[in-house]
Amino acid sequence: MPIITLTSDWGLRDHYIAASKGYLLSRCPDARIIDISHDIPVFDLKRASFVIRNAYHYFPKGSIHILAVLSEVSPETPHVLISYKGHYFIGADNGIFSLIFDEEPDEIIEIDLIQERDYFTFPSMDIFMQAACLFLSGKKPEELGDRKEKLNPCVLVKPVLSGNILKGNIIYIDRYENAVVNISHEYFNQCRQNKKYSIQFSGGRYSIERLSTSYHDVPDGEKLALFGSHGFLEIAINKGNAASLMGLEYDDIVRVEFYS
Repeated sequence: MPIITLTSDWGLRDHYIAASKGYLLSRCPDARIIDISHDIPVFDLKRASFVIRNAYHYFPKGSIHILAVLSEVSPETPHVLISYKGHYFIGADNGIFSLIFDEEPDEIIEIDLIQERDYFTFPSMDIFMQAACLFLSGKKPEELGDRKEKLNPCVLVKPVLSGNILKGNIIYIDRYENAVVNISHEYFNQCRQNKKYSIQFSGGRYSIERLSTSYHDVPDGEKLALFGSHGFLEIAINKGNAASLMGLEYDDIVRVEFYS
């Protein structure tokens, strides 16, 4: 049974999700349609890429992942079908895929399909869903368009080590208001080299001197830092809302100071 996942910034109020699922089920009645998220901030490629990056690889290989964020086509941002590590991705080449993949894709196809309707405001359904159904019907990727050599880039700010100071940025805030920082566990250990450390944030108003392994390592209402299942540094409050209570926002700087 084929799997199609949907990720979008549509929210839950309008008809977009229902219309898309209806389209898919009418043409691919055997498909299992899985919602990854429809609560991506509007037009936010960075948050969308974080969600997809941390979800897609748990699905069986052969799954099709439709990304409906900034979906309108242009000469600079064509619609594409991508093969990557046994998974297939459909969306606009607006930079989002360069944020999801760590390596070059196995194949990139620039989709060339004619819409079935005369309206051009809903390409996620008119092109992406159509391409997914044609692919599941047996069409080969190269029958849906021409090969494309490279993806459009979108560069993320990376953590920087200067002397004994490691600076990172908050890249995601989840529903529990835990703040995810772009410092990976691997890079943290590489910079630390068994030194002591102080994690400082909110303009230096708060600091944490030890890492936890779970949220319950500290009493209710206490702040903590740990590495989450996504592999990145996370600032949280046990049973609390770290972002609002400590004034954390997207792109805020988090400093880690190492000392002997």
